[in-house]
Amino acid sequence: MTDEIRIAIIVNPALPLGLIANTVGAISIGLGARLPQLGARQLTDRGRRTIDISSNRPVPILQAETDVIRSLLLRAFDQPQERAIVPFPAFARSLHDYKDYEAAFPGRDLSQEAIDGLGLAGPSKWVKSLTGSLKLLR
Repeated sequence: MTDEIRIAIIVNPALPLGLIANTVGAISIGLGARLPQLGARQLTDRGRRTIDISSNRPVPILQAETDVIRSLLLRAFDQPQERAIVPFPAFARSLHDYKDYEAAFPGRDLSQEAIDGLGLAGPSKWVKSLTGSLKLLR
């Protein structure tokens, strides 16, 4: 994948602000881990202070209700090319240890779950086709 990668994060605007921030943060980590070319770089300033960059492209945060997010998630699986699909199912909030989430996940059906957020990264046309009608989170 090259510069044509587009990113979008969709979150349920009905969540409290802290949960929105947590959802977006967790999804962002998943997107970056799956596609490190989105930000695995460093920059050094004139004073020789080196930082890790946050992202090398825009990351719009969009809004949708959980049923719309779930529908987008299920449609996203049709993309055969390299892409990242990072959902945040609502049931994950009740699990405070990743091992518990990992153990519970195989017994769940994402088509039946409330999805609080979804991160997508992949071909621009694909991401636009899924998110083009969504509004920015405000």
